[in-house]
Amino acid sequence: MQEGLFMKIASLRETGVSVAPLAERMRPRTLDEVVGQEKVIGVGMPLRALLEVGAVPSMVLWGHPGTGKTTLARLVARQGKCRFVQMSATSASVGDLREVVSEAKAMMQAGGSKTVVFIDEIHRWNKAQQDAFLPMVEDGTVVLIGATTENPSFSVNAALLSRARVVVLERLTDEVLVGLLRLGCEDGERGFGKVGLQIEEGVLEAIALSADGDARRAFGILELAVAAATTKVITRESLQPLVARASVLYDKDGEEHYNIISALHKSMRGSDANAALYWVGRMMVSGEDPRYITRRLIRFAAEDVGIADPQALVIAIAAHHAVEAIGMPECDVVIGEAVVYLARAPKSVEVYHGLGRVKEDIAKMPNEPVPMHLRNGVTALMKNMGYGNGYIYPPNAKEAVQLPYLPHSVVKRVYVEASPERTISRDNF
Repeated sequence: MQEGLFMKIASLRETGVSVAPLAERMRPRTLDEVVGQEKVIGVGMPLRALLEVGAVPSMVLWGHPGTGKTTLARLVARQGKCRFVQMSATSASVGDLREVVSEAKAMMQAGGSKTVVFIDEIHRWNKAQQDAFLPMVEDGTVVLIGATTENPSFSVNAALLSRARVVVLERLTDEVLVGLLRLGCEDGERGFGKVGLQIEEGVLEAIALSADGDARRAFGILELAVAAATTKVITRESLQPLVARASVLYDKDGEEHYNIISALHKSMRGSDANAALYWVGRMMVSGEDPRYITRRLIRFAAEDVGIADPQALVIAIAAHHAVEAIGMPECDVVIGEAVVYLARAPKSVEVYHGLGRVKEDIAKMPNEPVPMHLRNGVTALMKNMGYGNGYIYPPNAKEAVQLPYLPHSVVKRVYVEASPERTISRDNF
């Protein structure tokens, strides 16, 4: 049965069906075929309007894998009737770039078409490599289209960004992916339309979920499912070995790292233990160093919980030591418990803000000497100079001590509230 399906697919390819991967065969051929990016190239959008009049600006395409960055770059070049040269930042050198630019100049001088240079994974080029592009983009020798999955603000030189528009491609929804997969099953020219596949209900949705917004991955799973099928019916049971939940999007050196730790902090600060546990789970599943997590918890315990629950800092430090003692994966519950405790704990930022005001005053005001009554007269000379004169030892005082403990310039400043047990007067200094 399996051989029969393979033979049918093979015979179809012999009659003209491409042997290229399904994702490549289903790649959109026009702007109208692109789905899921209507905010970028939908009818009436600024970029679409530019392309329709043949204008091809330099740009950086930023988006999740499989959202159509390479496809859009090719369509942009085609729309502008430009020569298209694709390079990968992982393998191309500045020398390769100069060779392409030399060819582009020769073509322009001969009255030929303009050249679009597409740099995939442009974030992998270092500053010197990116800088090499600047004069070529400025003088119009080439049009640069870079593609990156990382925030260009972190990964692309500011000078280069100022000469190229950033185009953000949205992550493809499951609904969009299901539509693309259905087209791949039904299209007789580029897809499996002539194979006569029968797709069990829920199969395409399961593939879309596993693909995690990546059209290329979705088509790849469908192609594997067809190749592995023993009949023309693709069932959820036969699909199960081929799909696994996609790896969680999390770049420990990029923007998503900071996005998720920010989400964790804000969830704990908002006392949403449920959300906090989810975000810390994302971090752990993605391979984040658990010691980084617990260091952030220690800071949170001091900054956000503060003196409202001093035990929170003890819990956070204990979690850090436990992580170092047993490591992952056993320490996941330890981290989870600490996160939930901190989220549920009462919050006080009194010390955090008080310390901030102290730093402001230190920066703005003179660094006055310590008042004499607060100094220790440990030698006869120091005692003769008045060190310690007028100091009252509070435990021996029968009434509230009326001593100032701040320098004159800040004696009336309040950084945190006074202790309720003893009220300190600042009026007699």
